[in-house]
Amino acid sequence: MARLRKFSAYRKLERPYTRVSKFRTKSYVRARPNCRIVRFNMGDLTSDFDYTLLLKSKADLQIRDNAIEAARQTSNRLVVKKMGKQGFRLRVRCFPHHVLRENPLASGAGADRMSTGMKKSFGKSIGIAAQIKKGQVIFELNVPKAHLATGREALRRAGMKLPCGTSIEVIDNTQKKKAAASN
Repeated sequence: MARLRKFSAYRKLERPYTRVSKFRTKSYVRARPNCRIVRFNMGDLTSDFDYTLLLKSKADLQIRDNAIEAARQTSNRLVVKKMGKQGFRLRVRCFPHHVLRENPLASGAGADRMSTGMKKSFGKSIGIAAQIKKGQVIFELNVPKAHLATGREALRRAGMKLPCGTSIEVIDNTQKKKAAASN
């Protein structure tokens, strides 16, 4: 089984390549890899909550879809255990569109007969990644006031799974409700 290459090879932002054409001659990407993120919206999708917590990136980079899925599972597990399945709303706010490519070069005996070197070196698709800008929201978590500390801990754990520094911003929705009610 092939192992994942270390992501430091793909971390820097590059020109986004998302073109997958239905016409074979126009599309260099023959098959787009499946997205490993299982769900983008979890919890109670209809209720209004007191606080919104945003997990933001501190750098411009690419994040592979399996890293986003690992972060989602970690935070979702904690909030479901503490608040139940309907006590929160968690959204993944970035989508992995960018197709990652690799030009595999053979080495060892007989490699000269099967390798083309850098000729036609577009590469085969090996995965997908989300391109994230500095300050962009990666996760959004809505929680009631009683579980604000749990929400912070869940996003902190999610940030540990991502290959960049992250910050957590807290937005108080009760102020907005009061302002809307007074008008």
